[in-house]
Parts: sequence; structure tokens; C-alpha cells
Amino acid sequence: MPEGHTIHRLAQDYAAAFTGTTVRVTSPQGKFSDAAALLDGTELTDTEAHGKHLFLGFLGSPGSAESWVHIHLGLFGKVALGPAPAPPPTDTVRLRLLNTAAHVDLRGPTTCALITPAEKDAIHARLGPDPLRADADPAAAYRRISRSRTTIAALLMDQKVIAGVGNVYRAEVLFRHGIDPYRPGRDLTRAEWDAIWRDLVALMREGVRNNRIDTVRPEHTPEAMGRPPRVDDHGGEVYVYRRANLPCHLCGGPVRTADLAARNLFWCPACQRT
Repeated sequence: MPEGHTIHRLAQDYAAAFTGTTVRVTSPQGKFSDAAALLDGTELTDTEAHGKHLFLGFLGSPGSAESWVHIHLGLFGKVALGPAPAPPPTDTVRLRLLNTAAHVDLRGPTTCALITPAEKDAIHARLGPDPLRADADPAAAYRRISRSRTTIAALLMDQKVIAGVGNVYRAEVLFRHGIDPYRPGRDLTRAEWDAIWRDLVALMREGVRNNRIDTVRPEHTPEAMGRPPRVDDHGGEVYVYRRANLPCHLCGGPVRTADLAARNLFWCPACQRT
């Protein structure tokens, strides 16, 4: 499932291609046809991301409220952006946007729904702070973490606690701060949480810029350490994610993996003791 930086990058890409233009909106698959017909020929006015949720804002008819398309890619959703003219769509395209310069196709999302501003507000209200949003309040996340017996690894994946962090950022930020993933949230100090939050903000902003996740510090890159670069469909350089049983870049001990909250957890027991 895409992590939050990917959704924020998509919001930027949609905005760059379509904001302020009149957009043709269709649903070749047919599952979004009624909503597409309402939006077809209107103007895309805004794009927004919160965690793993993407929102596309459209101007309604004169005097009407703005409407929003709510998209959650889930495990199988894909977005493909290309130039105009667009090729004939396949019947797997849930939502196509098209203007004179570009087209974008959405396939296989968990959610693609036309919602009201009030419904959009309700989605924001149930999500935790997003490190990539200007309105994020890290103290709100810490209030929940500091009262919880749940492991910090599970809490970081709970979108009601913090929005946008997925399996990669969860594993990597805990490694970077030497924190045992099984440590209860209530045992995390405010200073430790503030450091984790700042790191997530920096790492995820870099993820938006580069459209990939890189978490190793400059002194631990392949060039600096004289080691082979990572070969994985995930992409960027990481410390522990998907490196089970391989030697830790720092201590040389084996990276461990285990199931936690139905997701694979990766960590180095030697480096993550606190």
C-alpha cells in the first residue's frame, strides 16, 4: 500500500496537470459513471492529501458547494499520468481526467467516491496528524501514544494516531532512533517522540521530492560504506525494511522479522535496545 509521501506527490501531480482547467471526467469501467457525469466539464480547483487519502476538489455549478472526489488507493490502486491526447481507455479505468494537455487514469482503488465538504471534514477528523501537512499537531499524536500499552510499532501504523506512516517509514524511523519496536507507547518520552516526528517530517518530505523512500544517512550510503546498492522493487536505500536475515549496516548482526498487527515488522535487536 502506498505510504503518505506517495499520496502527497500525487496531489501535486494532479494539481500541476489539472488545477484551474476545465476537465473531462469519465469512468470507462462504469463504477463511477454517475458521479463522473456530474463533474464532467467542471473545473478542478484544489487537490489535497491527508495520510493515505487523496482529495480532488471540483467547482460546482453557479451557487453550489464545491464537490470532492475521495480516493484511497488501498493495496491495488494505481494512478497513471500521461500527455494528451489520451489513448483509448481500458475497461479497468475507474476514473479518467482529461484536459487539452494531460490525462490521468485511476485503476483499482479501494475508494473512489464523490463526497460533500462535510463528509470530507469527517474523514479528516478521524485521521491522526500527518507529518506532511502544515496543520499537523504532533502533540495530539503523543497524547494517544503516551496513554497506550500498545507497542510503538503498532501505534505508528494506526492511521488514527498518525496518518501516512506505513510499513517502511515505521521500520526505518524506529531503527534510526534505536527504539525497540515492541516498546509500549506509554514508555516513549516526549523528547523521543519529538525526535521521531521531526525525522518523519524530513524523511517524508524527501520522499515527496524524490518519489521514493531513502532513509540511510549520508555516512551509510553504498558509496560511503563501499557496499553494493540495494536491489529491490521498493527502490531506495534502507536500514532494515525487507532485509530480514541480512547483516545490519551498522552492527553486522542479522536483521529480524516478525508478524505484528498483520504486517511484517523488520528491526535489528542489537541496535534497537531502548
